[in-house]
Amino acid sequence: MTPEDRLESPATASATEPATALVGATPPSPAAVRQRGGWVSRLVGRWYLWAGFVVFMMTWPILRGVTAKLPAKLPVLGVVPEFELTDQHGQAFGSRQLRGRIWVANFIFTRCPSVCPTFSKKMFQIQHRGRNLGEALHLVSFTVDPEYDTPAVLADYAHEYRASARAWSFLTGPLQTVKTAVMGGLKVAMGNDDPAGGFMQIFHGEHFVLVDRDMQIRGYYRASEADAVDKVLQGAGLLANRGE
Repeated sequence: MTPEDRLESPATASATEPATALVGATPPSPAAVRQRGGWVSRLVGRWYLWAGFVVFMMTWPILRGVTAKLPAKLPVLGVVPEFELTDQHGQAFGSRQLRGRIWVANFIFTRCPSVCPTFSKKMFQIQHRGRNLGEALHLVSFTVDPEYDTPAVLADYAHEYRASARAWSFLTGPLQTVKTAVMGGLKVAMGNDDPAGGFMQIFHGEHFVLVDRDMQIRGYYRASEADAVDKVLQGAGLLANRGE
């Protein structure tokens, strides 16, 4: 095959045609390029749109905080009068030590075979989960069997439930003094239906009682409810945040 024949070969021609097409392709005009990128250029060039976006993103959390509906204030359900009992360390403890603190009360006796263990375990949960409130929150367990539950007995019980000596007090005293504080002050039932004084018929209320810094009762929470601990901590946190 002569050089001229090779130049005329169809195979050679087909192999060279694409290359010729690529080399000879017409590039897009400057106007077309400007048209395609025009909207990007216009968006980038409008600095005030970006400034507005940045301002919106910075102020949105503030606007949400200002317009958010705050939880309603807890009602005042009563006032706890002055009282003084004895804690698990044998020290006098009562309203004088509690005034100025948010506190949560519950009611137990150490020989209780039914609700008290669960009641005390939930009180420990409040102690553990409420520790971020520090000394602003105090827990108080009143025995409803004070003739048996001496300070030493209560100290053993406190140890069993990992009570913090700083944050959780167990109170006992003369029966009538305890009744005055529990029934007269906190408005919670207690008693013994056994004429012989046996402990199997001792009864008591099964609510947590939330009290504010001014000794005002702000809530009763049934301990048997699954979310009782959550509700107590929510109420205590609300009082703490509002300085009540």
